[in-house]
Amino acid sequence: MNDSIDGKNPGEQYGYLLVHFIENALGHTERVYMDLSDGDDPRRWIPLKGGEPILSSELGTKGVRDPHIVRNPDTGMWYIVATDLRVMGDGNGSGSDTDWHYWSHHGSTDLIVWQSPDLVHWSEARTLDVSRKPDGGHLELGMAWACECLWVPDYYPEDHDGGRGAFVMYWSSKLFADDDPGHESDDVHDRVLWGVTRDFTQDTYEYGGVFVDTGTNSIDTTMIQRKLPNGTKRTYRITKDNGTGKADGSGEGIGMESTDAERWWEPGTVWTRVQTHIGECYSDGHGVEGPAVFANHHNDGGANDEWYLFVDVIPSIGYRPMISNDLDAGWRPLDDPEFSLAPHTKHGGVVSLTRAEYERLSALR
Repeated sequence: MNDSIDGKNPGEQYGYLLVHFIENALGHTERVYMDLSDGDDPRRWIPLKGGEPILSSELGTKGVRDPHIVRNPDTGMWYIVATDLRVMGDGNGSGSDTDWHYWSHHGSTDLIVWQSPDLVHWSEARTLDVSRKPDGGHLELGMAWACECLWVPDYYPEDHDGGRGAFVMYWSSKLFADDDPGHESDDVHDRVLWGVTRDFTQDTYEYGGVFVDTGTNSIDTTMIQRKLPNGTKRTYRITKDNGTGKADGSGEGIGMESTDAERWWEPGTVWTRVQTHIGECYSDGHGVEGPAVFANHHNDGGANDEWYLFVDVIPSIGYRPMISNDLDAGWRPLDDPEFSLAPHTKHGGVVSLTRAEYERLSALR
């Protein structure tokens, strides 16, 4: 997502940063990798640190997937938030006693979090348990996958201690009944839940509720906002509907909805369907998931605006690009022979940089 919609990222915007993981059955690659755009071009990407991981986790499963990067515009602090899940190696994966059923029913409810003031020097990893209730109890969640967030500058009332702004987070979980601690019910599907935090610590975290429930397995929500001519924002929500559990076994694949509601996370918000089956042109009989959306930071509201959506072709192929010049008209494949992204680059997120940030990160090539 483009984190500058509220105009609080000072400095000339130049370049983009992609955080992601890599999937390789022959090695432990479930770590955080970074790619930097080739100059100010969001269609050409150069791996940092020679393609080696930037961050690794020794917490929980000791693997991370689906990293998301975001900046608090009030403090300037950057955060990377990732799924606590190791699938490849170490006795995991096909042929082992651990599989996707286990990971989605008895998986980690911790997010792995790093923070940095400058995108170069990162803290030690810490955890944020999204199952924690305000009373100290725990929700019966099967997992916590692919957390992302949007900054809401006026989430709290004016007299709130610590300021009004907060990140509204959203992630995928199975939500079991309180009287099912063994997570044995078959009548449970993947939903997207939401919560709120200022700094991805347990102290400021509050669970919100259900954000996306299609009645079937829905995962991997990514979101972006754009300003309308009247000064308000339109919010776009892109989610993978796996369709498992529907009578005909079908699903909508990756679909996009929009709303003009100011408090878009609240129950009862009306969403309008824009497009379904996004990116399936790349799947070739496989599937696509893990969408990541971002804007060209030179967009000015005109016909030449560019919005990008990377879709993750599974099982291990990686990201392929989509483009839109009008989000309300949907997405199409990016037809550009010069597009360049390292193979097996999987589920992550993109942010715009300032020129100073770009130059600092360039030193890591």
